[in-house]
Amino acid sequence: QGQLAESGGGLAQAGGSLRLSCAAPVDIFSVNLVAWYRQPPGQQREFVASIATGGYTKYADSVKGRFTVSRDSAKNTAYMQMNDLKPEDTAVYFCHTSPLDDLWGQGTQVTVSS
Repeated sequence: QGQLAESGGGLAQAGGSLRLSCAAPVDIFSVNLVAWYRQPPGQQREFVASIATGGYTKYADSVKGRFTVSRDSAKNTAYMQMNDLKPEDTAVYFCHTSPLDDLWGQGTQVTVSS
């Protein structure tokens, strides 16, 4: 789909943690908003969290207090730390940059078992 590459997904138990990464070939995170979306099975893609160029973060109510977004421009990588995972967090997770570089990654599967 684009030039972003997500990684870090996998299988976790409820209450566990995972850290997703979103890598770019060059530094685009310092000049773009980085957002994370997810698509649960059989559902529409939904907003999860974002971090703006100035560091302002925004979270969906469903993940507030459990997920934390960050970025490391020196490594051309953005992250989403996911703690206290719940079965309803099961989804394919995507990262997206905008507005200067409108890019999506291919997605990474997160499965949380109860």
